[in-house]
Amino acid sequence: MNDMTTENTGRQSHAASAPRRDECVVRAQRLTKVFRDFWMRDQVRAVDSLDFEIHPGAVFGLVGPNGSGKSTTIKIILGLLHKTSGRLSVFGKTPTDVSVKKRIGYLPEESYLYPFLNSRETLDFYAKLFRYDRRVRSRRIDELLEMVGLDAVQFRNVGQFSKGMQRRIGLAQALINDPDFLILDEPTSGLDPIGIRQVKDLILELGRRGKTILLSSHMLADVEDVCDEMLILYGGKKRAEGNRDDLLTETDRTLIEIEALSDGESDSIVREIEAHAAGKKVLRIAPARRSLEGLFLDIVKQAQSEKAQTSGASAGGPTAAFLRAGQEAESLEGDALVQSLVSESGDDPSTPDTTAASGDSHADARRTDPSEQAGDAHDAGLIDSLVTSTEGDETAGPTTAAEAAPRKPSAPASTQDGEPDRSVIDSLLSESNDTEKDKDA
Repeated sequence: MNDMTTENTGRQSHAASAPRRDECVVRAQRLTKVFRDFWMRDQVRAVDSLDFEIHPGAVFGLVGPNGSGKSTTIKIILGLLHKTSGRLSVFGKTPTDVSVKKRIGYLPEESYLYPFLNSRETLDFYAKLFRYDRRVRSRRIDELLEMVGLDAVQFRNVGQFSKGMQRRIGLAQALINDPDFLILDEPTSGLDPIGIRQVKDLILELGRRGKTILLSSHMLADVEDVCDEMLILYGGKKRAEGNRDDLLTETDRTLIEIEALSDGESDSIVREIEAHAAGKKVLRIAPARRSLEGLFLDIVKQAQSEKAQTSGASAGGPTAAFLRAGQEAESLEGDALVQSLVSESGDDPSTPDTTAASGDSHADARRTDPSEQAGDAHDAGLIDSLVTSTEGDETAGPTTAAEAAPRKPSAPASTQDGEPDRSVIDSLLSESNDTEKDKDA
């Protein structure tokens, strides 16, 4: 099976098992989690009789101060913690059911990464957990590294990354399996404003493409910008829940937005409004004000247009192609044809790849390095010469540096009549006798 077929099969299985809009990705009923001490006495009631539902395609915001139960709720959904009481289902199954794990992508609050692996090796390791073949892994890694802006530093160990760069590679890791349900716990923590804007744009893009996303964040502006449903917690209990517009709309004020006015025009409009609004007063008329984020991003775009140099992560590229499922359909037939031709030539992508993650990434790097290719050819010649030397003369070893040097394989010594060369045999026998005499002495 070629790599495109593998991806198509995985995508079709996702589509076949994806819940309908009237079903729930997550349903919690009187969910409770109590942490107890050694003597089983109640110590902390982290989640207290929590009821909520997350529907397919929703971008669901989980909001609350520290200690409100957000991370505990997420860990119960992932099956990392067991509930004390109540009911919780994920894709209609219990959170501990292994079959739902492959449909979930998770970015934890802290990035737990192997510090001595580089970005490619890190993503390759996680992709192997989902049993993707080498070609699929390589393509997805390339797309994700470009998307999160780490393609220029892909061979640097992640232990040398800043916190923001570790969050970027963590986000790529959470998306490597093209999940149906994406859980993001403080995804913008440690990111610069460019990274924050990029993550928010990515969440909006994935939401438009039908992904279900659970976002937990202390950055209320982030939740407000991307979430269409919210759950506000305090002390483990639900304090408010509903649609974003319903929760944030103020009923005691009305906003009027028009083009810029002069002072005289403002006074005239104020009088007209107050005269026709049954005694209601105009509270404020002020010039429009841009956000600091907007100003910052405009300055960065200007610097990038001037090709200013920076040593940090880049702004990132477009959303990875395999995450844009709808846009790949047109190229499936052509890709399948190419892969079938590759398979016919003897390169079978379905053959299990036993190469370690580090081997794959370093091999990809060597393909584009002429010096590395020359070194590989030299190593191959050295190995061939040693093998040939061993097969042709098992008893005699090299006695000088010139004889020990690599040489081209030669045909076995023989006479013109096809008989073995007796001089070679005699020399071997004499060397063997000399060795025995040395041992007797």
